Amino acid sequence: MAEIRSTMEMVLERAARLEARADDSLSEETTIQDGMRLGANFMREDELDIRDELDRPKGEKALLVKGALSVFLRHIQLPRDEDDTPSIDKAMRGILQLGESSELVSLLGEAKKIMEQFDQHKKQILAQLKEQFTQQIAMMQQQSGQGGAAGLAPENHPKFVEEWQKVTTQLNEQYGEALQKHKGFIAQIIGNS
Repeated sequence: MAEIRSTMEMVLERAARLEARADDSLSEETTIQDGMRLGANFMREDELDIRDELDRPKGEKALLVKGALSVFLRHIQLPRDEDDTPSIDKAMRGILQLGESSELVSLLGEAKKIMEQFDQHKKQILAQLKEQFTQQIAMMQQQSGQGGAAGLAPENHPKFVEEWQKVTTQLNEQYGEALQKHKGFIAQIIGNS
């Protein structure tokens, strides 16, 4: 009977330890979610200084930073158009509030250059592709005897759409990979501060 009770006590002790770990895990998850809300509020509001909100004990601060950083990194992406730029810039400012160092400033600058180069490269290729298809359409019209009649805009040509999709996929992969690496380095620096 003593063996049964001691086994029962061991089971109860183990259950208590598991419950305590589960409570800690829930508390950590809640704090990370609070950090995510903090990051989202920063992205919505104009004058929010999140450094004030980070004045917490070290462990809790690290979890808040982790949550906020995940929001900011999600906003740092290859721009689809000019409307994305303010959001990207704001996310970068938020990251600098989480931890400012010369290395972090440098990495954010490099990430910004990657996005600018992507945008310039995309515009350049689009212009070249439009020119190429404009010439092809003009030649086809001349051969068919239509001459200079108003025809199909290059962007509406099925082959143009197909070619543009291929090019943008390649650009997104190439520049996206470089940007992801920089985001990983940024996360490492913030995580170690």
